[in-house]
Amino acid sequence: MTDLFVSVSVLVASVLLSEATRRTAARLSRGDYWIYLLEAASTFQLCCCTHELKLLGETARLELPVSLTLTYTMTVIHLLTFRGATCNPSGALESVCRGASSIRTAVVLIACQFGAAVAAQYFAASVWSLGLSDVHIRHQRFGFRCFDPLGGTVVEAAAVELACAFIVQAAAMHVHKVDEKLRAHCIAAVITALVYTGGSISGAVFNPVLAFSVQFPCSGHTYLEYCFVYWLGPVLGVASCILLFEKIIPFLSGKTTIRLDVPAAQKQKTQ
Repeated sequence: MTDLFVSVSVLVASVLLSEATRRTAARLSRGDYWIYLLEAASTFQLCCCTHELKLLGETARLELPVSLTLTYTMTVIHLLTFRGATCNPSGALESVCRGASSIRTAVVLIACQFGAAVAAQYFAASVWSLGLSDVHIRHQRFGFRCFDPLGGTVVEAAAVELACAFIVQAAAMHVHKVDEKLRAHCIAAVITALVYTGGSISGAVFNPVLAFSVQFPCSGHTYLEYCFVYWLGPVLGVASCILLFEKIIPFLSGKTTIRLDVPAAQKQKTQ
């Protein structure tokens, strides 16, 4: 129970630190700089919390209801505090395809995301080095190393990441049909279900920058294999979902093709 309390405290501290950064940036920055700082702070929060949740789940042997409750709760908190940040390179690329942002803006956003992902690695290691719990102490003894995150073959893991990204994208595209107060909870429920279903095979990360921070440092596979699983899989999942719902289905049903910029605006309201 002490390990759980310490990990929850780390999660709270990560959220509060990121929220303080967002509020400070909102007061001091304007225009594009605010967007970049928002993206960096939110990505940092996502990666820090996932580092701690992953460590807790792998070493503390929590009961399944407790693990899923933590995943669901933190996902809701992320959705309610990110203020429109995507924390995902796929989101930045999607904005370019929809004409909502320029290539330069997308490149800078992605750079901020990966920079925050690396910063989260150092932050997590610094917290673990304090030895606040038995889980942290044991992890420190192993040099903060993590081991093979794949529970299946590389192709199976890539397929799981693709399917998870497809489902989350579909949920984000249609969640505007749900009452606004329930949207974050609906997305969180979908993500929690995917983590439960696909977590044992690939970790169910379905986010390239999050995987770069959490999964890429692990041993067991090459860098290119991780790129195939955690970068190509999610990007193809998002692209295929957009293609299906905005091109193929309207074409087969004889309806006018949906404009690409409409769902983007709807998705922005849910984040």
